[in-house]
Amino acid sequence: MSTKSTYYAPTGGLPPQTQLLSDRAIFTESYAIIPKRVLTDIVISYLPFWTGMRMWVLARPLSGFSETFSQYIVEVEPNGGSEKPELDANAEGVVFIVEGEMDMTIEGVSHHLEAGGYAFLPPGCKWTLKNNSDKHVKFHWIRKAYQHCEGIDMPEAFVTSDHDVEAIEMPGTDGVWTTTRFTEQSDMRHDMHVNIVTFQPGGVIPFDETHVMEHGLYVLEGKAVYHLNGEWVEVEAGDFMWLRAFCPQSCYAGGPGPFRYLLYKDVNRHMPFIRPVR
Repeated sequence: MSTKSTYYAPTGGLPPQTQLLSDRAIFTESYAIIPKRVLTDIVISYLPFWTGMRMWVLARPLSGFSETFSQYIVEVEPNGGSEKPELDANAEGVVFIVEGEMDMTIEGVSHHLEAGGYAFLPPGCKWTLKNNSDKHVKFHWIRKAYQHCEGIDMPEAFVTSDHDVEAIEMPGTDGVWTTTRFTEQSDMRHDMHVNIVTFQPGGVIPFDETHVMEHGLYVLEGKAVYHLNGEWVEVEAGDFMWLRAFCPQSCYAGGPGPFRYLLYKDVNRHMPFIRPVR
């Protein structure tokens, strides 16, 4: 489990006219890098039925690229929030707090969440959100169209925290590579996992993982070098990586502190067919 709250959150604003144009932002056929510097005031979005909010869209379904999820960083000012945040009855979601605190009501039960707080929201779940503090709150909101499976119940809503879940060591790594899992891998009710992966300085993924799961990776803390589809890229806290299915991926954690990221992946369902239109 994490013992401190060191999660990067964007601040917005605009860069000065003297700043150089070039940066690490890139969009390829197999991956995209959205560095923290591009999360400025001119790329924000808004949603209906919210007050005092703005958000940065990190990922959305794109045909032929990453098709299963969307991911936002939402900022809510004091007294802001929503009584009707989710408009899609088939959308499930995860909320993860990176700065500040807020109150959620989920199926009539009140919850107070601070940095590190995590809420899973199944499809059709009735929930509301309010920032009752005197400071802005910032959180990730990851959404996916739930894939129902006949004979399998839908998962239930739950609230937990990064600080309350024990990280699991990857075998043979002496603790330099751990994963904080908020749902059991064997729980077939869930068709997505949103976990936190941690590498200690010098820790590596020692081979190019090449798999069907799409990924959204938001760097919460630290820095690393990633090997993506044969190319080396540097990432640091506040950067977002958007990886297509089967994009080869490995990394080396550079230090001096831990490298941690919030990780989305789709799981536990058959691969859908593209069927001809008749």
